[in-house]
Amino acid sequence: MENLSNLFKLLSDETRIRILMLLFQSPMCVCDLSFIMKESQPKISKHIAKLRDLDFITGKKSEQYILYSLNKNNLLLIKILNYIFLNLNSYDQLEKDYNFFNSKENSLKFCSIKKIN
Repeated sequence: MENLSNLFKLLSDETRIRILMLLFQSPMCVCDLSFIMKESQPKISKHIAKLRDLDFITGKKSEQYILYSLNKNNLLLIKILNYIFLNLNSYDQLEKDYNFFNSKENSLKFCSIKKIN
């Protein structure tokens, strides 16, 4: 029951939902998330730490960056995010984040995208 409660506490914050939905699309580092969300790196790092402490995301070191991704073992979280993704047009900010992430003119500004491609 505690895991369920923690999940919904985390989902009650807009910044964390935005981070999770961006990581639903692709692994990213803090600088990617900060750039897309137009938020400071310390703010993003603080939220990443909460998500990581509860094992909702994982981190993998890649050169000087840590690429964060969703913990695919959390099936409830993945199902919830998939539902949100399928209804993305109902959530203005999440749709804006998605479109910004997928716009070709911005793709070269992401640090992890350059390393992955």
